[in-house]
Amino acid sequence: MSHLDTVRAAIVARLQSVANIGAVHDYQRYAADLARMKALYVSEIGGKSQVRGWYVSRVSRVETAPFIGRRAVTCGWVIRGYMALADADESEITFDNLVESICDTFRADETLGGTVATTSFAGRDNDGPEQVGPQAPEIGPVMFAGVLCHAARLELITRWFLQDAP
Repeated sequence: MSHLDTVRAAIVARLQSVANIGAVHDYQRYAADLARMKALYVSEIGGKSQVRGWYVSRVSRVETAPFIGRRAVTCGWVIRGYMALADADESEITFDNLVESICDTFRADETLGGTVATTSFAGRDNDGPEQVGPQAPEIGPVMFAGVLCHAARLELITRWFLQDAP
């Protein structure tokens, strides 16, 4: 298993530790038809089946040498989630709280159990505010697999040093 696989598994495990998270996939799942696509994201929550699922995808990789003889790998990740919208059940509130629970669980361990050096970064060129854990720049309703859903796109940055990776 590569260190990348270890980091991905740590992110997935962190997500799976959130109560009522739903299905969590370690890569972006696809299916040829809507029924099969929907089935990939259906979970049993409170005795009811509903679309509620997440996936993790790496979207960037940068290798730098911040210190002589030491190389750092910085990866950008997208964590995308969907939950069926049910206005009568105030599902937006449930989904917002789910996103907050995800952020809370990453905040509790910014090294993902020692898998990475950090998930906390200063702004571009070290002149902006520090970004800590997952950010949620996009939350809103979407059609997903033929179902009106709440959706969130969370962004996470990880960094590890090559000589520290097993």
